[in-house]
Formats: sequence, structure tokens, C-alpha cells
Amino acid sequence: MRNKGLEPFSNLVDAFGALPGIGEKSALKLAYHIATGGAYDGIKLSHAIEQAVESIQRCSRCNNLSQDELCDICSDELRESSKVCIVESAKDILTIEKLGQYNGRYYVLSDIDTFDLVHLREALKDARELIFAFAPSIASDTMMLYIESQLEDLSLTFTKIAQGVPTGISLESVDTLSLARAIEDRVTL
Repeated sequence: MRNKGLEPFSNLVDAFGALPGIGEKSALKLAYHIATGGAYDGIKLSHAIEQAVESIQRCSRCNNLSQDELCDICSDELRESSKVCIVESAKDILTIEKLGQYNGRYYVLSDIDTFDLVHLREALKDARELIFAFAPSIASDTMMLYIESQLEDLSLTFTKIAQGVPTGISLESVDTLSLARAIEDRVTL
């Protein structure tokens, strides 16, 4: 949406539209709300974005989002260090944590092309089980096989979450009951 007289509004619509999952109508609706909803909403949103950009980083152990060198999960001594659940995105950690059933640690592997085997091995130093929590797909199966082959010298049991999570669906889109059962009924690879 380009209107020379309303360039700041058009820029706001474009900025919202650049976010994942926000279409043209949603971007327009959000921009309209911010532009007409009073200065407080816009300033509050702006401040929250600024704080997030300045303070959120990757955990040095697991690649989760964190404000400190180690995320809350990695720094929690009560978590089971013998289990590491490998996920594709930090969003997947939030989804699994909502269930309240898993008490192990995590490792975020966002891209197989940039994955650091040495870093993953360090994150697994106390682990006995590596749980793959990937959305089912041929690419995920290939990634699991590759990682398993690279770590076969470690004394690890490799498991994956049980089927029941539909193929091609991200974990955040799966209902909590299906995801809870998939994690509970994970299978050995």
C-alpha cells in the first residue's frame, strides 16, 4: 500500500507485512490499530521490539533464545542432563515446555547446512538419549540419519517423537494432546 501523503502509514503496513504469517489484510489491520489506537500502543510495541532486539541472544550451549549466556533451561540444575531433545526452532521448545511433561535439555538445530558438530557434541557431553522432535518429513528423516551417523561413536540412544504429528505440520500447529502423546511414545531409531 503506497500513498505519498501517508508514507509513514504505508511503511508501517509494509513492516507488519514482512513478518511471517502476516498477510496484507492483517498488516493493514495492525497498522490501522497502531496508527489510530493512541500513542501508548505504538510506543509500547516499539519499546518491546527494541528491548527484544537489544537483549535476546542465543544460548551458548543449546541455541535457545536467552537474555544471558545460558538460557533458563540450561542453567536449571534440576533439568535432566541425560536427555537432550533436538528441535528445529526455539519456538518448538516453547511448544514442548507448555506440555509440562519433558524435563530434559534441548538443542536447537535450525539449519543442517550451518550446524556445528563440535558444538552439538559439547551440548551432549552428559547425555545418554538424544530425542529428535522434528515435524515428520523426508528432509527430517534425512537430517536425523545424518546426525545419528555423525554421533554414532557416542554412547547415545537415539529416539524420535512418535508419529501422530502430521507430516508437513510445524510443532506449534499441533494440538497439545497429540504432541504430548508423540513425546511420551517416542521410539528408538
